[in-house]
Parts: sequence; structure tokens; C-alpha cells
Amino acid sequence: MKFAFLCKERTRSSGARVAVVGAGPAGLVATGYLVCRGHEVDVYDKLPLPGGMMSFAIPKYRIPLDVIMEGVEDLQKNFGVKFHLSTKVMCGERHDEGDELARNSVDLLKLKEDYGAVLVATGTWRSRRLGIPGDDAENVMSALGFLLKLNLSRLGFLEEKLGSFRRVIVIGGGLSAIDAAEESLLSGAQEVYLVYRRTAKEAPAGEYEVNRLIRLGVRWIELASPKTIVVENSRAKSIEFQRMKLGEPDETGRPRPVPIPGSEFTLDADLVIAAIGEIPTPPLASNCGDLAKYVGKDGRILVDRVYRVPGTNIFAAGDVVTGPSKIGQATKQGLEAAREVDRFLSAKLLAVAR
Repeated sequence: MKFAFLCKERTRSSGARVAVVGAGPAGLVATGYLVCRGHEVDVYDKLPLPGGMMSFAIPKYRIPLDVIMEGVEDLQKNFGVKFHLSTKVMCGERHDEGDELARNSVDLLKLKEDYGAVLVATGTWRSRRLGIPGDDAENVMSALGFLLKLNLSRLGFLEEKLGSFRRVIVIGGGLSAIDAAEESLLSGAQEVYLVYRRTAKEAPAGEYEVNRLIRLGVRWIELASPKTIVVENSRAKSIEFQRMKLGEPDETGRPRPVPIPGSEFTLDADLVIAAIGEIPTPPLASNCGDLAKYVGKDGRILVDRVYRVPGTNIFAAGDVVTGPSKIGQATKQGLEAAREVDRFLSAKLLAVAR
């Protein structure tokens, strides 16, 4: 996987320095473009390896880790990119998933002053909660938290193991739900249930992925939504579900799931995995002064048409701008934002030359 795909070797230095915050798909592709334009790039990421969710949340059969690391090594050896790993960049205070892996911290405002431009591509590292009674039990995890812990353990960054679970219930219909269910099965769970409130036809992951998991042995339950998690001694014991039927289309264009009164049923569980989406995690907290106004209510960074935070040298791209998306969309945005960063820096360098 070559991130600097627009050039074969380092070009003459422009004299400009860029900080890229986030070493996921958008950040790495942006880095590749910027070094090909002659800019010096430093990459900051809170995780112990570059790659973001490609390295720590997406199964290796989808994207092999060695393929990602080949591209990273190319950036380091051939283009002089410096990676500052296990380093959390933040303005203000907020805790997101994976923050416990950071050993160092850097203030975003310092990067803003030290570099000609800052490109933020921090993605979505906070999971949505189920929002039902019992969702804070000890054995209720997010899909992101489950996959992150599993991969950290496999890669030797975490001594603590997840343990074994007889019956796992995964709630959701996206790719993170698919991945969590499959990894649960591969990790030795005897029974894995994947429960979704619509049908396989409406599942964001697609019918193909759902049917593939069914063939592997995952038990698929559609048109059901969790109502309550029954907790004993701080641990989830079972989940009460309610059957649903499809109603009129909602704002997404998909049929709205409507509860069927009196249709409740219960499933026992040793582990509950909530895979109902993630929230953007910009390095801007609500107590980050004037910059905080450029974070929307849903957590997305608010940028102009050239991916720039208005009036600053900070740019942003990928899921931290759009919300959760597929890798292709994130990399496309990273490339587009990098072009705008290059134009911004070129204009500044031209002004200085005059």
C-alpha cells in the first residue's frame, strides 16, 4: 500500500512544515501527497502503530497489517516522515476510546504555532451507547472497544486478554457489527448472535456480509431491538428484545423500525457488543476557546469548502469531518484536503518571496 503514490522519491524541499494529526487512511494519504509536493511532514497519533482503524479495528483478512506497514516504511525511509506515536493531540480535555494508549500529549495550539499548516484526520474514536437500562454493565462493550482490545492483545501491546465467552450477542448491522461477530466466533465463542432492528436488505454492511456470517455459524436475528439489559452483580446476564416491523421511510430513506407491542423475548449473554456507530473525535474539546465553535453538535469539525477551519492554518478531512464512512471516501477526502493545504502553503511561500 503506497501512500506517496504520486512520486517515486523525495523532491526538493519547499521549506514548509506540516503536522498531520491522525495516522489513519485520510491522514496517511494526505501525508503521501504533501511529501510529494516537497513539504516536511510530521504525523501524530495516539496509537502505538500507524494505520488507525486499518491496523486496530479492521480484520487482517480485509487489510493485512504488513501491507499498511510497507506504505508507512516508505514514507519514513524514502520521504523523511516522522511519526510521533502514542501521542495524543488535544486542545482542551475529553476522553475517547484508545486514549489510554497515549504516553505523551501535545497541545493542538502548539502545533498550530509551530507548523505552517495542521491537517486533522482523527476519525471517529467514540462509540454510541445503546441508551437502554444496563448498557453500563461490565461485560457490555462497544464493537470498537472489543476489536481494539483484541488487536492490541494480538500485536503484543496489551497483556490483558479478553477471556473466553460462551454466548456473545452483537447488536447492529454495519461492518463493525459484522467484524465483531466474526472475531467473536474465531475467538472461540460457542454461540454468536447478530441482532439488527431492520432486515438484512437494509443492513449497512449489505446482505452479502450477513449471509456470509450465517454460513460461518453466526445466528442472525432481524427485526428486533434491545429494550433492557438484565444485570446481576454488575454484569449483563441477558437482554430483553422487542420485535419490530418496518414502517414508513425515515430521514435516511430506509423503512423506520416500529415496535410490536407484546412481542418481547429474552436472550442470555456472557458478552454484549454494541455496534451501533461511532462519533467523530476532533482534537478540539468544548473548552478549547474560540476554536471550539468549529465543532458541531455531532462532533464533526466544521470546515469551509477547502477543508479549512475558517481564519486558521488548521485543515481537516475524513471521518472527523463527515462522520463514519468507508475507507475509500476517507482517503479521497484526505487527498483533496492535502491539495488545499499545498495551495495554502504555496501562497504563503510566494508571499514571503515577494
